[in-house]
Order: sequence, then C-alpha cells, then structure tokens
Amino acid sequence: MHLFCQNCHDKLSPNVVLECGTKWSKIVCEWEEVGDIKIMLIGEYIHAIDEKNRVSLPAKFKAELGKKVVLAPGLDSSIFMFSLSEWEKISSKLAENSMLQADNRSFNRFMFGGAQEVEVDSAGRILIPDFLKARTKLTGKVAIIGVQNRAEIWNERAWAKYKASVEEQADTLAEKLGSVGAL
Repeated sequence: MHLFCQNCHDKLSPNVVLECGTKWSKIVCEWEEVGDIKIMLIGEYIHAIDEKNRVSLPAKFKAELGKKVVLAPGLDSSIFMFSLSEWEKISSKLAENSMLQADNRSFNRFMFGGAQEVEVDSAGRILIPDFLKARTKLTGKVAIIGVQNRAEIWNERAWAKYKASVEEQADTLAEKLGSVGAL
C-alpha cells in the first residue's frame, strides 16, 4: 500500500509526515491510501557494470522499484528485476500452479532457485550476483529495459541482436496479437 499526497501527488512511504505548499502559505497534505498501485517501467538505458558487479539503475526506475529489488533468472538470456511488491505477486501466481506437474516444478525451481533480494545502495546501484552475471554474460555495458511491471538486464550486445530480430518481425507480431484480441 502506498500513500499519495492529494495536493502534490508525491508517492511516499508510510510513517512519513510532509508539508507542501506555495511560497505564501503552508498547506498540510491530506493522505490518501491507494491500493494495488501498478508500477510502470518503460524505456531502454545503457549503463556500465563496474568491477565489483554493480550497475546503476536508471533514475526513473529508482523511485518505482524501492530500496530493495528481487533479481531472478529471466528468459531470453536476461535477468528479471522486480520490486518487492511485484515479486510477491509473481510468487503468488507461481505458487497457485500444481507442484504435481513437472513443468511447474521445473519453472519454479528456475525462478525461485535463482532469485535473490538485493539492496539499492545510496548511489542507486545494485550488486549483480556472480551466478546471474555469468549466466547472462554481463561485461562492460548492460542494457536495462523497462517492461511494464519489471525491468530486464541484458548483455548490451545480446540485447541489440534480440531487439533487431524483434524489430524485423514487429508487423507480424502485431498482426498475431491483433488476431487474438490482445491489441
């Protein structure tokens, strides 16, 4: 649950008392509880990964993701990055699937076994665990992609290759999505 100021619309964490207003008057904000806020991560950013396996998050993502994030093995040779609240939603959905089905067990092991909670430091950086860095061959520069409720971290060259492939198929993909009512 998030708190929003009805006057300035700033998103705040619970237990924060804030005043906003104009130069001539001071107005104490009234807080409105807003349930089930959806985050929106969009855009493509190229950042360097340093020798300590740290990468800076895009400034626009820092506020949306919070002070801790969950990194998990992603698909297409990427790393998925979720806010804690989004990770809880994903975890709940995955937990609903029957553990009696081999595909469910395998995918849960893949996601949960490789997931790790990491802190965003005061400089807005996260530490990429060695096993995720090796899996995705992250070196030098990485691409951080906003994909609505998650971010993805890619090897920059792998992202460029993947993006070029998808761009060639964009019209066909859009037509397929349109035919099933997704667009």
